[in-house]
Amino acid sequence: MRMESIKIGSFNLKKLRYILPLVLFFFTFACGDKQQSEAKKESTATAGSVPKAYRFNLVTLDGKSVTLDDYQGKALILDIWDTWCPPCKKEIPDFIKLYSEYNSKGLEILGVAVGRDGIEAVRSFVKQNGVNYPNAIMTEDFLPGVGQIRGIPTTFVIDKNGGIYKKYIGFKEKSVFEQDIREILDL
Repeated sequence: MRMESIKIGSFNLKKLRYILPLVLFFFTFACGDKQQSEAKKESTATAGSVPKAYRFNLVTLDGKSVTLDDYQGKALILDIWDTWCPPCKKEIPDFIKLYSEYNSKGLEILGVAVGRDGIEAVRSFVKQNGVNYPNAIMTEDFLPGVGQIRGIPTTFVIDKNGGIYKKYIGFKEKSVFEQDIREILDL
């Protein structure tokens, strides 16, 4: 019997072939304290050498297509997270506050959930926690596009021109992101 034809309930094992590598990656590297020291090395881009952000194409939980181009001219926090990750969950209330405070001034936030427990778990978490900014589920081609992710949360702060302003691995305080936003938006 081929893998594509095996079904367990409504779950098709063909999907497992795509999801399993992501799950194994995040079980191995996600949410660890070890990455905190590495985050300091990666969190600052050198002046004049700002790399462009990955030109993603995702669908939000409410079915809207989003691309990097949709955020041109705005500051973007692109947060890679999941519902089972304690540091991820700890950052979300701060992102909710930042979005409320700075959205009208040019800030956008997009959460990209790994979705290990499925899209319904992400939808439920977003609703129960009053998340006020769009979220999408990571796709098969998203992870290779953003480059090496050593753990979650991994958060990219993207400038008005689509350049990666900063990259953070692990939990960061609201003030860290707020400073970046204020610099990008000249506030």
